[in-house]
This record gives sequence, structure tokens and C-alpha cells, in this order.
Amino acid sequence: MQGWGRRYSPAREPAWAGEHRLPHHTRTAPQHHAPPCYASRLMRRIPAALAAAVLLLSAGCGYVGGPLKPLANVPAKVANLAAVQRGSIIIVHFTVPQQTTEARPIGKPVKLDLRIGSTPEPFNQAQWLDHAKPLGGIRVDQGIATLEIPIAEWTGKQAVLGVRVVGANGKDAGWSNYQAIRVVPAPQVPVNFKLDNRAEGVHMSWYGSGNQFRVVRRSGSADAWAVVATLDSHEWTDTSTEFGKPYSYEVQSLVDVGDRKFAESDLTAPGDITPLDVFPPAVPTGLRADAAPGSIELVWDRNTEPDLAGYRIYRSTGDGPLEKLAESNEIPNYSDRAVEHGKTYRYAITAFDRSTPPNESERSTAVEATFQ
Repeated sequence: MQGWGRRYSPAREPAWAGEHRLPHHTRTAPQHHAPPCYASRLMRRIPAALAAAVLLLSAGCGYVGGPLKPLANVPAKVANLAAVQRGSIIIVHFTVPQQTTEARPIGKPVKLDLRIGSTPEPFNQAQWLDHAKPLGGIRVDQGIATLEIPIAEWTGKQAVLGVRVVGANGKDAGWSNYQAIRVVPAPQVPVNFKLDNRAEGVHMSWYGSGNQFRVVRRSGSADAWAVVATLDSHEWTDTSTEFGKPYSYEVQSLVDVGDRKFAESDLTAPGDITPLDVFPPAVPTGLRADAAPGSIELVWDRNTEPDLAGYRIYRSTGDGPLEKLAESNEIPNYSDRAVEHGKTYRYAITAFDRSTPPNESERSTAVEATFQ
């Protein structure tokens, strides 16, 4: 609750002296009685319907305590002022306090006193206040205040920002945390940004100057962009993508301005890609064919692709063309029982994946076996 207010102390019984006795002609043995209550005197003078309410209000015959100290109604400080240079502007944002220093809701509109100034190091608040400029045009959306400041006046300088929240009564709790930012010429936006669909993920490359580069991504139809990589090189492969799912990417360069802070370039135009699985498994290796009683047994080395679906076996008789004989699962062996004594058979195998349609590898090196 804001403004003046009263709080009530627990009920206190008044101190009564002396003992009340019956009249002389009805006096009996001494009896102890509760002290009279003021409300009982009123009861004789008010209607019965009102008596119950009076009893409730006066239960215990308590006294109203004295007034407490009035609330100060001072808006709380801003605790998370932040600023970053992006391209040719400084972006400032902070959370607008919703409560007073006494943890009470702020009932009336407040004034956001945001200022920017330059001062020699070490920082001196009095010197900063002498030269700091008030800033207008602050936007507030869902409790978050944002302002964009052109860098022209501050390029080559260290700009210091601070904000205080002033209540309708003119009171404030002081300045927020201060944000110092060394402003540099607008960093270069990366150019020739390219995306490429590869088996291991989405590969991207670009050109540009900067100490580091930041990659942001949006998945599918989501509105939010998220940082997925910060790196020193001019290329990167996103191995966390899924085939058939659309992605958008943007890149920006980062310039080191000291104190573990970076000035950011503007972001590139978005690059969009839906990676597709057009990549067949590796060609199987180690194929061997051995004649056995009633069959020719084929074995080979197992493929390691996570989306491997199985293998296809091709066979020819003598020097004839290889034709598909069968498909097997992921187990790297096959028993060919459709053989005839005295004939020589030639075999090759391929691997295929779970895509629709499946991607099939090239054929392995052919091997021969004669069924005796």
C-alpha cells in the first residue's frame, strides 16, 4: 500500500483498580468479575440488530495503535543496464523496476533518466554528471526499455551510460550500474556468405575482417534466433542439423574493444537452406566369398553410417552381367543357397540408407567362388 497508512496493534486490556462488590443488602461471599467493557455500556443504547456488529468490532476492547512511519515510495534502482555497439549504433536496454525500495508496487508513471557521457579513467561520478547528456526516445515493451544511439558523436571515445528511475513524487534510489563502452568505427559486415548441403551438416563460408565471427541460426518457422557458434575462422559446419528441416543463418564480425567486450557488425542477410539426404553410404569393403556345403557364404566389413538400412547383393554366373540377387539387413553376411555344383559365381555388394528413396553406394570390388 502506498502513501500514509495505519497499522493496528494487538488488543490491550485496560488496567482496572479496585474490586466491584454487590450492594450491601445482597452482599454474599466475594466474587471476581471481569472488568467492564466500554462496548457493554453501548449495548444498552443501540438496537439488538446492531449489537452483534459492535461486539465483533470491539471484541477484546482493543485500542488502535499509533500511525507508522509513512512509505517513502521510492522506485527501486535499475540493476541490469547493458549496452553494445552494433554497426553504427549503440543499443541500450534494461528492465524497468516494477516495485519501490520497500517492495511495494509502483502505482504512478515514472521518469526514466538515461544519460551518456565521456569521462577520463578512473571513473568519477561527479565529473560524469557534469557532462552527461540526457537521452530521450526510450521504448518500453513488456517492462524492457530499449534505446538506439548513433555512434557518430562517440566514435573513438569511451562512452559511459547510467540510468535512474524517478517517481512521480520526484524521488529516486540513485543511479544504476554504469556501462562503459569504447566506441569504434562500424565493423565490416561479412560478405560472400554461402551455405552448402553436406553429409556431415550445413557448411558455411564468408569473407570479412574482424577478430572473431558469430553465427546465429533460426530453426524452422521459429521466431527466435540463437547463437550457435563464435569462432576465429571464415568457415564452419553445423553438424547439429537434421535432414528435411529448414534453417536460416546470419553471420556478423566482432571487433575486440578491450575488457572482454566486442563491437558487433550488422548481421548479413539471412541464408536459408533445407538440408536433404542425398549422400549414399560408403562402398562396402572386405568382401569375401567361400563355398560351403549347400551354399556360398558371403561376409564383408560392417558400414558405420548411423542411417544405414542394409545391403544389396549382386551376382553373375561366369562372365555375365551382375544382377540384383537379394537385400539384407545391417548384418554383414549372406548365404547364397541358389547355387549349382560346378558353376562359378561372381558377387558384389552395395550399402543403402533409410532415405526415401534410399541412397545406394557404388558396388564393392567383385569376388568369385565356385560351388563344388
